[in-house]
Amino acid sequence: MFRDKVSIIIPTKNEQDNVRDIIQRCAKYSNDIIVIDGHSKDDTVRIAKEMNAKVFLDNKKGKGAAMRLGLTKSTKEIVVFIDADGSHDPEDIPAMVTPIIEGKTDHVSTSRMRGGSDELHGDIWKFIRMVGSDIITLGINYKFRKDLTDSQNGFRAIKREVALKLDLKEDITTIEQEIIIKTLKRGYSILEIPSHEYARKHGSSNIKVSRVWHRYVLSWLKYLFFG
Repeated sequence: MFRDKVSIIIPTKNEQDNVRDIIQRCAKYSNDIIVIDGHSKDDTVRIAKEMNAKVFLDNKKGKGAAMRLGLTKSTKEIVVFIDADGSHDPEDIPAMVTPIIEGKTDHVSTSRMRGGSDELHGDIWKFIRMVGSDIITLGINYKFRKDLTDSQNGFRAIKREVALKLDLKEDITTIEQEIIIKTLKRGYSILEIPSHEYARKHGSSNIKVSRVWHRYVLSWLKYLFFG
């Protein structure tokens, strides 16, 4: 019942060992699967095309820029963003999309704090990431009188027309907090549901928290109080 209403956008970069499985599992819920690739050096693009996904190359600026490009390439009324590393479960897509179809909300964001995570604990940088995420989420909740638990998860569904009206700017993963803040600031509704975050199946993350933490702080303050 969802396949004609949902575009699924999958940003990728060197995910040849994961991309086939994620596309196959997403295909149950959409006939418009869009892969935005970060100029992978492996077979990610070839495999995605073999799986009949629409494939576009990004501008090499990061995940946020890839997501914005995916929005312009999508054709359905609801857009789902999902990571390519196997950390998100496509079986959660119906629970994400149904409240939007039923007119209950404009935006559904998933929470690892409610659903559990295999990736938030274990070393100093995971600890820093978790604490930083909690501080950012706390600020959002105080500003907008909400009770969100996760402002950084990359698994979400949103009305396409709403997402386009948010005028998203962030080039990297800071787009996750930007899209939540701007949803609330523009007066749109958001619903948070639990979703478990699994350890990536193959390879290693392209994100280095030590290099970009300051961008999270600046982005948070900018959109919370000024943007």
